[in-house]
Amino acid sequence: MTSATARPSDRRISPVFLGIVAVAAVTGWATWTGFAEQPGVAVFLFVTAAWVVSLCLHEYAHARTALHSGDISVGAKGYLTLNPVKYTHALLSIVLPVLFVIMGGIGLPGGAVFIERGRIRGRWRHSLISAAGPLTNVLFAVVCTAPFWLDALDGVPRDFRIALAFLALLQVTAAILNFLPVPGLDGYGVLEPWLSYNVRRQVEPLAPFGLLIVFALLWIPALNGVFFDAIDAILSGLGISEIDTYCGFELYRFWQTDELCSVVG
Repeated sequence: MTSATARPSDRRISPVFLGIVAVAAVTGWATWTGFAEQPGVAVFLFVTAAWVVSLCLHEYAHARTALHSGDISVGAKGYLTLNPVKYTHALLSIVLPVLFVIMGGIGLPGGAVFIERGRIRGRWRHSLISAAGPLTNVLFAVVCTAPFWLDALDGVPRDFRIALAFLALLQVTAAILNFLPVPGLDGYGVLEPWLSYNVRRQVEPLAPFGLLIVFALLWIPALNGVFFDAIDAILSGLGISEIDTYCGFELYRFWQTDELCSVVG
């Protein structure tokens, strides 16, 4: 078993991540104040930057939990720096999830951290490592929806409100998709330590295709409708209307307009 020596730089927050946080903060402020001449551009940058921040924190949660569970190698791999380019492949981890947001308004699970599972003892620890990521999305969803279910929207500008509603939708979809017990997704990672060796061996070849299978199924209109009906029901229970998430998505895609959303207050 190899050893890993901890260095201060292994845990130093990446300037790349801080830059993304700064973009989210500045464009969020521009959306709130109406400072931007084209609010759609500000909303696009705000939601995209906030979404990438949540992707980084999702993977960081996996890595941090693994660190405390016994895998000290995660620091040397750069997983504790919150640098998005350290999480597997930039295209698969960041670009592809952002493209799915643009095309379909859905939170694609992105990125991955490679945990040296042999360093970790105990099935509960393995399950917790897998659960830590999507639980971060749940926490993000709670933060994004809090103004709605706390009825604290007085004085919140319309553009910021619907942008926050759309961001909440992304976090809820990401949490649900990640928790599906499908090989390759975190939900299966939670269950895997409790399965027999034979079952794990039979299922393992499916892991690289699990996410593709899920999204192929979501292309089926009936299943897509059931999925988004469930998302809308959850958001409605948290005080977010379907029109808010719809108009948030439309404003996010600033290159197109919708007359319905232009009259929504």
